[in-house]
Amino acid sequence: MKIFVLAILYGLIWISFSGHFDFLLLSFGVISVLMVLYILRRMRAIDDTPIKFQMNLFSFMSYCFWLLKEILKSNIAVTKTILSPQIKIRQNMFDVPLSPKSEAAQVIFANSITLTPGTITVETEKNSLLVHSLNFSSSTEDEIEDMGKRVSRCERRGS
Repeated sequence: MKIFVLAILYGLIWISFSGHFDFLLLSFGVISVLMVLYILRRMRAIDDTPIKFQMNLFSFMSYCFWLLKEILKSNIAVTKTILSPQIKIRQNMFDVPLSPKSEAAQVIFANSITLTPGTITVETEKNSLLVHSLNFSSSTEDEIEDMGKRVSRCERRGS
């Protein structure tokens, strides 16, 4: 039953994104949906432990809006760096402690760093992330640690 519902959902998403009802495109959609369902089924057979995603919805939505603002600010800063006549970058790699507790929140934190222009999560360790920054300053580490704390606040208590 779950696979049937997913097939319908993915099919509707495919149709809404393509907007075309040609036989060829619809057949590509059916093939794509079947391949995704097959892969999902195989992944479930390999990894039978579900991911616990227990986030406070209001806090998470608030975090998403804050992250969008940070992405826009970083995008402007990186654009200024690239377009300046003399490119002055201060690259640096540094460790950031993992403040989120759940695996899902840690993934959100690492991906948020990578989504922000000028920074990328290079490596994940058990208790920290290795981050590369294009324009490192004294506040860069504090800003990223603040991001981690914001993700931690999204986690439900007791998870």
